[in-house]
Amino acid sequence: MIQVEGLTKRYARHVAVNNISFAVEKGDIVGFLGPNGAGKTTTMRVLTCFMPPTEGRATVAGFDVFDQPHEVKKRIGYLPEAPPLYPEMSVEDYLTFVARLKNVPAGEIKQRTGQVMERCAVADVRSKLIAKLSKGYRQRVGLAQAIIHNPDVLILDEPTSGLDPKQINETRELIKSLAGEHTIILSTHILPEVEAVCQKVIIINKGRLVATDSVENLKDRASVGSAIQVQVDTDGQADAVTVHQRLEQVPGVSKVLDRTAHGNRFVFEVESLQGRNARPDVARAVVHAGWNLLELKSSTLSLEEVFLELTGSQPAAALAPVSGVAQ
Repeated sequence: MIQVEGLTKRYARHVAVNNISFAVEKGDIVGFLGPNGAGKTTTMRVLTCFMPPTEGRATVAGFDVFDQPHEVKKRIGYLPEAPPLYPEMSVEDYLTFVARLKNVPAGEIKQRTGQVMERCAVADVRSKLIAKLSKGYRQRVGLAQAIIHNPDVLILDEPTSGLDPKQINETRELIKSLAGEHTIILSTHILPEVEAVCQKVIIINKGRLVATDSVENLKDRASVGSAIQVQVDTDGQADAVTVHQRLEQVPGVSKVLDRTAHGNRFVFEVESLQGRNARPDVARAVVHAGWNLLELKSSTLSLEEVFLELTGSQPAAALAPVSGVAQ
């Protein structure tokens, strides 16, 4: 549905987007992530035909953003962080106005306006002036204007910004309900939102693509080796230092981190070498030492930790080359 190949955008000497390529399949919800200044907004502006690329190409629904911008715009619904609303208009009048702007056939405008008001849960305020609506209702009206012409692609920029927890959950559920029928690119700084809503993540940093993969694959692959959490009860036979040293001697273990200690019970995080699974050897080492193995489970990174690691926002081990992560 969306193909981006070698996309570059320069402003004088500043390179905002540097030779990025990615694809978004029909019906997917994709999280578009990056630190401030990473190039997210510039990329979205190119995809929405607000500005042309300096180099490379991008197509939406088979139409080139540079050569066929009018065809692309027909197939895109866009919700910026500040919804483009007219506060002096009522909800229904505003959506009717937008439907005409977006060339919805005259005979379908009333029906289509009613449908999107119901779907976005604003039908109960259809006669109210937008100026008198709460932030949550205004956000829903913004989403309604983005889908009123039934576009192939939705580009949503911080769609839950400023909403309360109840409104956030309602907006997330609405976005998820649009998947399949629409292809959605969701730009947000709220990483739990990406985990809750998106199937795939695209991460850019300093204008370059650093990762594109499913949420789960990124979490599994971001660390150099797999990590496990080990809980041991020594019955007073050994202290935390002794257990730590024994775990470090296990074949395939690269690092052991102390987590918690309660009396004779100790919890450690054990990282395996790349391509190794140290779980069986760790279990045997604990049992052979005469200690009780209370817990042995996988320890996975959160999406926030993956994001910080990939964008270099915190010290991290070098990433191993893996499919789906750009090097």
